[in-house]
Amino acid sequence: MDGKGIDFTAGPIERNMLLFAIPLLLSNLFQQLYNAADSVIVGNFVGAEALAAVSSSTPLINMMVGFFNGMAIGAGVVIAGYFGARDMEKLRKAIHTDIAFGIAAGAVLVILGTLFTPTILRWMQTPEDVLPESIRYFRIYSLGVVFSVLYNIMMGIMNALGDSRHPLYYLILSSIINIFLDLFLVGVVHTGVGGAAFATIMSQAVSSFLCLRKLMHDDVPYKVKIRDIRIDREILRRIISYGLPSGVQNSVINFANIIVQTNINTFASFAVAGSGAYSKIEGFSFLPITSFSLSLTTFVGQNIGAGKRDRVIRSMKFGIVCSVILAECIGLFFFLCAPFLISLFNPDPEVVSFGVRQARTESLFYCFLALSHCIAGVLRGAGKATIPMAIMLCSWCVFRVAYITIALSISHTIELVYIAYPITWMLSSLLFILYIAKTDWLRVHRGF
Repeated sequence: MDGKGIDFTAGPIERNMLLFAIPLLLSNLFQQLYNAADSVIVGNFVGAEALAAVSSSTPLINMMVGFFNGMAIGAGVVIAGYFGARDMEKLRKAIHTDIAFGIAAGAVLVILGTLFTPTILRWMQTPEDVLPESIRYFRIYSLGVVFSVLYNIMMGIMNALGDSRHPLYYLILSSIINIFLDLFLVGVVHTGVGGAAFATIMSQAVSSFLCLRKLMHDDVPYKVKIRDIRIDREILRRIISYGLPSGVQNSVINFANIIVQTNINTFASFAVAGSGAYSKIEGFSFLPITSFSLSLTTFVGQNIGAGKRDRVIRSMKFGIVCSVILAECIGLFFFLCAPFLISLFNPDPEVVSFGVRQARTESLFYCFLALSHCIAGVLRGAGKATIPMAIMLCSWCVFRVAYITIALSISHTIELVYIAYPITWMLSSLLFILYIAKTDWLRVHRGF
């Protein structure tokens, strides 16, 4: 592997996938440390209510950026396909169109986030004792959300080209910056949740700048030039056709998670804080899932572009097995160590109790989460993005919300909210397996 990345259309599948997935795994690790830093530092230096304020904003942040992150996945499929087909001119146009789209999308999110934050947080029934700080945190974060969008888009471009190392290096640096700024602004200057949000957007600005600098300095035919950053309508239509299903899926599922968070908010600020601590730790369990899912999308996209069906099948089997095993091992560790891990965010016994109850309800079922995400990654790489969208919307959105609504109307018990996740992970896994087994899912119009 050189600085330009890995060509997945040739060479040993297992070795190439691991060379690509391991830096992705480490990148996701630092991304999660990055995301958890605000909660750990705020929870310990400010208190449980501040932790609840940050936690109540998280689903809203995920919904805001989730759509455009899904679009970035679609762009990655297009870029990987052109790279595999060796169409350098269309590859160059796709990269520049993707960046231009990211700039426009980020600007829209800045406006929406700053204008509508109070309305949405009140609609989510955010507890009154944490609402002012939730608004403050989310509004400051929204001012810099363009950097988050651009980093994810440019990371997606590099990944599609087979380069997972440089995003890792930049994320390590930005994670260190984020933690030091958090400690200084929250622990020394005592700026509270506002300082944590500012630290996040500054560190995201650093990582997005470094990604852009790398793409501009690579000596390749498709290197980025500022004057060429514009939208090519034909390429954008292709990106939308691949990315829109993933974007809609992300947004609607995150909207469903807002519904879940709204139900958790009805229990108490301790429940909100405990759930927030759990969700940050759960993010570490997503590391192998996300890494192999993204690897499979890139691997499948490049090999379909090159017309190599046999490599698609072999990579699918290897990636799914690795992801499922690693996710379940992490879930078992989380199950056993939940009290200690939750207490790192806030030592209050009630916060720890809620977090542990959620962890021990969900963590042993991460294998199903991994299976669903990996098959979805394969199907997106194969140009079948509407299938994972449909399956996940039905199981993770419609069924999950319907279940919680009915269950809580019968008994207002928080465990009924927690168990919704394992049930819907198993349902989506079953649907994905049936689709893979019953259809010729590799029969796609490549267009590369």
